[in-house]
Order: sequence, then C-alpha cells, then structure tokens
Amino acid sequence: MDALARAAGREKIDAMPHGAWERVPIDAQSVEAPLSRAAVFLVMAAGGADADLARVREVLGAVGDLVKNVGFRDLGGRLSCVVGIGSALWDRLSPDRRPADLRPFTAIHGPVHAAPSTPGDLLFHLRAEREDMTFELERQLLDMIGDAAEVVDETTGFRYFDARDLLGFVDGTANPTGAELADAALISADVDSEFAGGSYVVVQKYLHDMAGWAALSTEDQEAIIGRTKIDNIEIGDDAAPRKSHKSLATIDDDEGGELGILRDNMPFGRPGAGEFGTYFIGYSGRLWVIEQMLERMFVGVPEGAYDRLLDFSTAITGTTFFVPNAGMLEALAEPAVRPVVRERPRLA
Repeated sequence: MDALARAAGREKIDAMPHGAWERVPIDAQSVEAPLSRAAVFLVMAAGGADADLARVREVLGAVGDLVKNVGFRDLGGRLSCVVGIGSALWDRLSPDRRPADLRPFTAIHGPVHAAPSTPGDLLFHLRAEREDMTFELERQLLDMIGDAAEVVDETTGFRYFDARDLLGFVDGTANPTGAELADAALISADVDSEFAGGSYVVVQKYLHDMAGWAALSTEDQEAIIGRTKIDNIEIGDDAAPRKSHKSLATIDDDEGGELGILRDNMPFGRPGAGEFGTYFIGYSGRLWVIEQMLERMFVGVPEGAYDRLLDFSTAITGTTFFVPNAGMLEALAEPAVRPVVRERPRLA
C-alpha cells in the first residue's frame, strides 16, 4: 500500500462514527492499553525439554488470535494481553539476538527490607473491563500451553473504587500521558534499534499490613505516601529528613526532567485469608529507571532512609521480562531465526 492509500485509509478511519474504533483494543502486546477494571497477572516457568520449548513457541504465535477470539464477544470489554519473556527463556528462543538490557531481576537487600528475586520465564498480563473475559482468555492460554510450563504465580487484580490501592490512596497518578507515554514505556531506536518498540517490565507482589497501616493517623499516612488521602494533592517534602514514597519513586535525568514509568498496578486480596496487597507492574523503555527506583525505595536516600511504606508493604516476588512488539512475538513463534520485525509504536 503506497503512502497516498495509507493516508486515505487513515482519513476514513478518523471519519468513522463514534464507536467504530472500539475494535482497536482487541490486540496483543498493547503495552499502552488503558487502565482496566479487571486484570490477571500470570507468571509461568517453562519446561526444559525441546518439546516444551516448541509448545511455548506455538502459544506465542497464537496469542494474538486468542485475544481476538475472546475479545470479539464484547468490543466494549477492551480485552488485551501483553506477553513478557524472561532472560533465560529468551536465550532459548532467540540465542543469536538479545535485548540490550534484558537481565534477571536483581534482589535488593536494604538496611531493613528486601526485594526478592523470584523465578519466571513467561508473563501474561491480561486486562479487560470484564472479569469473565480475562478468565476465559487465561483458561484458553493455559489449555493451550498444557504441561509445557507451570504456574509460578497467579494473581487476579481489580479496580478499587476511584483507582485507589487498598491503603486508601490513588495509585498511578504519576503515569505518563499523551506523547510522553511512548517515550516512557517503549524502547527507542537510538537506545536499541533492533528491539525498538518493545519494552521492559518488572513485576512485584506486595502484601500489606492493614492493621498496622490503619493504626497510623491520616497525617502520618500522607507523609509516608507524599500525597493527601482524600483529594490526591502532592505534598512537598524537599526539606523533610525522610523522603516520601512519591519522592523516592521519582527518577530524574541529568537535566532534572522526570523519567516516566508506565505503572498498571492493581489491588488484590482475599479477606477471608487475611491477604491484602498491591501487584506492582512497571513498563519502561529503560530498565535502569525501574531498577534505580527500587534501589532508592529499599536502600534509601541517603542510605538507610528507606521508603517507610515498606514498613507496611512487603515484597514477596520480583521478576523482570522483555515485552516484544507484536511482530517480534510472531517471529519468536518460528524455530528458525528470522529478522526481527519492527513496528511503529502504537498508542491505545
């Protein structure tokens, strides 16, 4: 299709009546898909046999069709799935090509709290406005992968009131928007041209001490978070001896500009089992940004002045993955090494 035809097609799409574009969210590898009401975070470990690897390739090649088959049942459900691949599995799938910064999650040992490194070869991040759609897509994925991989962790997340975490604060306020979104979440060509359009993603599962948190005054909670609880207004703490979670989780470049991370955190829990938590998931085109953020939280700035939120929120998992764009994912489905297909970044 020549440039004139593509332009005409774009004009036709732009002129469609409201609602026609609803087909767009049915897609795989949509890192920038909007925050959803329901999510499933599925981490798996691949088997070591050649047959296991072959089955994993089949699943990677089928993800796009599975998402469309389930998502078409309700276009307004906005079903999406992002597949992340861990360092060890990537080397088995593509031994001759490797994203520049892909490496296992490095455990962090702070003066009081630690961020563990836990296993994981595959991440399936399922999102939709309906929990039955994420359930059905997960069921089909697991049916297809069979015993070629085992579940390491399965967490079902949900939107809690007005995008708050279970501690009562709005989560995700600092997420990049508009033109800043792709710059924050996707690898740029000048950083790693062969894997441009992909992303790095770090996941951590945190369990909360709800009783301990509830024993604090609202003012103390706000000082720890760095925002007001009711109206979500940022609280300055430049002169404070201990920095807030908000300040420690903010990473600046050499010119003082903030480097964004696309967070799609979700609350999860089982009140009957006394389990309450937040599933952290951060996408970035620069893995070091997330790594530095976690170092600041667990070690502290200055060293020892760690994030006080960790006194009430314990990390029990930590895994890093690379998210190939849709073209790369399709290429990985083939056992023979093929040229990596680069796509222009797409915003949901």
